Amino acid sequence: MEGLEPAELPADAVEVGRVLDAWGIKGGFRVQPYSASPEALFSSRRWYLEPPERSPEGFVGTRCLRIQSAREHGRAVLVTAQDISDRSAAEKLRGARIFVPRSSFPTPKADEYYWVDLIGLTVRNREGLLLGTVRDLMPTGPQTVLVVAPKDPAQQRPPILIPFVSAFVDDVDLGQRVIAVDWQPDY
Repeated sequence: MEGLEPAELPADAVEVGRVLDAWGIKGGFRVQPYSASPEALFSSRRWYLEPPERSPEGFVGTRCLRIQSAREHGRAVLVTAQDISDRSAAEKLRGARIFVPRSSFPTPKADEYYWVDLIGLTVRNREGLLLGTVRDLMPTGPQTVLVVAPKDPAQQRPPILIPFVSAFVDDVDLGQRVIAVDWQPDY
């Protein structure tokens, strides 16, 4: 796409949202963040875009987008960027996947974690029994739930669902990549 510089996706890139559509006539566009708190989008002034799976008129390859402004608007984020100066240029971004370097995320407070940091961690209970690996996190309204898949795919059991609250989660050790929980496999 004209005006957007080709780039390589950073090694620590995390997908944080998707371009919904153009907004206004001066090149603004709306973004759907993947998080209810889109601080990762606001923390980086350079976003890396990859085209959607089907991109008939957009762009190919990874492109770097320099952000001028981004602000929340309902459940979306309204964005203006350098090199996107009119509606037709913004429309060509529709469906683009947005990545930012993990290193640019704001530092979380004590006992707060980014979901991307929890996925892939090993989950063990108080007795040291391996329950599996965090495959996903599921928002349920009042709390988030860890979706823990068996470490060995040959095990034919459904994922274990563990509420990510202090009553059940004893410790999260990102360095050791382990979550200690008060949970049994037959709950």
